[in-house]
Amino acid sequence: MTTAQPNKAHLFRSLHTPAAPLLLANVWDVASARVVEAAGAPAIATTSAGVAWSLGAPDGDVLTRDRALDAIARIVASVAVPVTADIEGGYGKDADEVAETVAGVLAAGAAGINIEDGTRPPEELAARLAAVRRTVGRAGTDLFVNARIDTYLFELGDPDTRLADTLARARRYVEAGADGIFVPGVTDAATIEALAGDISVPLNVMAGPGTPAVPELGALGVARVSLGAGVAQAAYAAARRTAQEFYRTGGYDSLSEGIAFPELNTLLAEAR
Repeated sequence: MTTAQPNKAHLFRSLHTPAAPLLLANVWDVASARVVEAAGAPAIATTSAGVAWSLGAPDGDVLTRDRALDAIARIVASVAVPVTADIEGGYGKDADEVAETVAGVLAAGAAGINIEDGTRPPEELAARLAAVRRTVGRAGTDLFVNARIDTYLFELGDPDTRLADTLARARRYVEAGADGIFVPGVTDAATIEALAGDISVPLNVMAGPGTPAVPELGALGVARVSLGAGVAQAAYAAARRTAQEFYRTGGYDSLSEGIAFPELNTLLAEAR
């Protein structure tokens, strides 16, 4: 664990407020982290999907723990702002293995984590969250633990009871040690307001086309807004458009939209 880690975790924790929601344009490697930091980001969040794709693996608990931790450590070392790491379900088959992952995250110097329930039963994520909290406590440090609830993203259960189920999971996860709750897949203002009103810790939503604008999200009670894998998807879409133009028409006008070589090169030369 770096000596700066506790201070960065404390700073990261303080950034969660609906008055000025924390905006996280999720990154997947050192270059994307440097670009986002230079754009004015107060903190950096990784996207597990983007990290996995950049390393040649699909998203969904396929990437190995060691490769994920190596990517996190490289990103943390490259920026001055706090970093929160998306660790999917924890890169382990049970709570004890998740605890090992979190020990590695702390050693890498990250200020926070995202950990998701996916299609696992809520009690399983609750056990993982408790193991995370014990690990952080034993280390004598701080770590902002964001618990992701996938009821809306994966359309789990009965739509008529989905909100109640999500809130029940949120309460359970907070009791187990979560500092924040992330509910991706929600774009309806009324649902977002209901979530924010009933969840006792900062609410994180994932933004994209169709999501209310940031000022409205803050007014609804949202404290944190993430872009998830969206930035990585947009970057790969740009690569595809350029390649298609080149191979289909022999053109390369789309290259004019790229970051200037000296600017990008300087960002990486200054990487910490």
